[in-house]
Amino acid sequence: MKKNLIILFSALSFAGANAQSPAITSWLQNSSILGTYYTSGNSTPMSNNIPANVQTVQYSTNFVYVSTNGIPTYPTGPFLDGNPSQSSDQNAIFKFPLTPVQNTGTLTSTTGGNIGVFINGVALFDYRDGVAWNTTANTLCGPLPGLSQCPGGPGSSQSWNRDAVPAEKGGFDCAKGHPANGNYHHHQNPSAFKLDRTVISTVCNLYDSDGLYLIDSTAHAPLIGFAYDGFPIYGAYGYKNTDGTGGIVRMKSGYQLRNITTRTVYADGTDVPDGPVVSTTYPLGYFREDYEFVSSTSSDVLDVHNGRFCVTPEYPNGTYCYFATVDANWNSAYPYVVGPTFYGVYANRKVTSITETVTTYTPAATGISEAEFNELDINVFPNPASDLIAVQVGALVKSEIQISLYDMVGKKIATAFINAGQTIAFFDTQTLYDGMYIVTIENGKNIFSKKVVINKD
Repeated sequence: MKKNLIILFSALSFAGANAQSPAITSWLQNSSILGTYYTSGNSTPMSNNIPANVQTVQYSTNFVYVSTNGIPTYPTGPFLDGNPSQSSDQNAIFKFPLTPVQNTGTLTSTTGGNIGVFINGVALFDYRDGVAWNTTANTLCGPLPGLSQCPGGPGSSQSWNRDAVPAEKGGFDCAKGHPANGNYHHHQNPSAFKLDRTVISTVCNLYDSDGLYLIDSTAHAPLIGFAYDGFPIYGAYGYKNTDGTGGIVRMKSGYQLRNITTRTVYADGTDVPDGPVVSTTYPLGYFREDYEFVSSTSSDVLDVHNGRFCVTPEYPNGTYCYFATVDANWNSAYPYVVGPTFYGVYANRKVTSITETVTTYTPAATGISEAEFNELDINVFPNPASDLIAVQVGALVKSEIQISLYDMVGKKIATAFINAGQTIAFFDTQTLYDGMYIVTIENGKNIFSKKVVINKD
């Protein structure tokens, strides 16, 4: 009976899906802003001449169609592990159900490649990178240079499958993404390494980026994407209780590393061909099978799919949703977003065309409301400044924000923009005189200003 009630509740929360459904209105649309990328050794991003974010959103009675090039507004690259690929135009259409439903049969495992799409049109992958342990040859296998093909061919599941997040950390850009054959994607929470409480990568030092949003421990995380079963994906924080009460807490993964030194059996006791012993070369967490799920009665610990049924700002009547899990240091926590199985009914959401009558959704060109503007958590730093001034927004930016720098007599010195799907803008102040300046942040209707001091001594 409980399962049937959940299914009914889920259906009711999506009933009457229309242009006000978050599955239609949450996408970041753009037709003019072009993506940028870094090349190794060059700290100035270059344009790739590809429109970023989502280009078109169309919907019917039952589905929403999202057309995207798969390129974010934040800079991508470089990929310092020798990955020869650059982020390229995916020219994709994704078809998501407006009324997703729970899978009450055999659970569907996540797959290699796309398992979801972020609201900026960028792909979501699960934990895997296609590399695994060949238990016959006792070596790694997979689609990377220097490795032999795994038994069964590309995409075949092995006993011990590598986790891309720790294994490929050196190849992620500042925004924690990288491409596979041109398909730029995130395996994990799409917030930049430099924004974590404990920074575990230095790539941002030279190749600065910001990611889709900034984690905020004081507010419910934004809706950042949709999984291939149609259910929404949120960032790292949510309401402690599933009914929307209890304050804001970090959503915690129900998975933990096993207490093992050898890799001979799974967490459920299944005997499998042996993997490599736990070592500095293959530490715990290097393979997905190093984890076990531990159920919890705490409402802020997620289920086996890395989600829960709960109230969110976009779904006041409740919905099942996934969370992009991080640890207390804001470093990514397995299974990262979705997985290792879907909660809902899975389908490959990428289609080649739209074959039914649809309505094009056009967001109202009114910018953000005063209340939304006041919740942006704007931070201008450093202050005093010497070489640069940064303007950081602590919330998900859904429409363009203009940033201007003025001297004290009102002369505009420079203008920059924080585009939808970005969080930060910079002013180079190396050529400016010491003194007081004013930074203004506006979106057409609302304005915020702050005095900053430039002092190069």
